[in-house]
Formats: sequence, structure tokens, C-alpha cells
Amino acid sequence: MREPEDLLDPLPAGCGVARFLVLLDGPWATLIVRELLAGPKRFSDLREQLPGISANTLTRRLRRFEAYGVVERTTYAQVPPRVEYELTPLGQQLTPVLAAMARWALSVPEPVHTP
Repeated sequence: MREPEDLLDPLPAGCGVARFLVLLDGPWATLIVRELLAGPKRFSDLREQLPGISANTLTRRLRRFEAYGVVERTTYAQVPPRVEYELTPLGQQLTPVLAAMARWALSVPEPVHTP
């Protein structure tokens, strides 16, 4: 797992797949994007929809996505303050990528168990 100081390490140059894998490091990153595809969400909504994710992990992933322009964070001046996260146009471009991943994963047969 990456340490917090590595949050904004440059993405690898030259290989798009490597850049993708570094940016969407770990299963939570892809699942966060999946949840945001439906529209803006509050932090608490994301935590509720992603059982098992820690607040620290969610915060780190959202900050990384924001730094790279994948997610936009909007703070509303009200009491208590309300913060929403949503995919930017760049983040929305992940829609067909996640759809293709889902189609492919559903096509993989169950493992054959041999004695």
C-alpha cells in the first residue's frame, strides 16, 4: 500500500496501462469511481455504499483523484458545511472502461475444481 507522502507521486511515463494502474491503485479506487458514476456524493454516502472502506482510505483516494483532475470537490457554505464529490469530465471518461471491465469479469467462467 502506498504511504500518504506518495499521494502525488508522478504517474509513470510511457505506458498508459501502468499510469492507469497507479492512479486507480487498489480495489477501492475503482469502486469509488463506480459509485461516483451515478452522480455527486457526499463523503458519508460513499462510506455507506462501500462497506469496509476506512475513512482514511476514502480520504486519500478522493484527494489523489482531485489532484489528478478525476474528481471535483465542492464545499457548500452552510451549517454544518456540506461537501460533495463528483467526477470531472476526465473522470466520466472512465464509464466505458468500467463497463468493459464488468462485462469481461461476468464472462469469466467459474474455476474448474480438479481432485
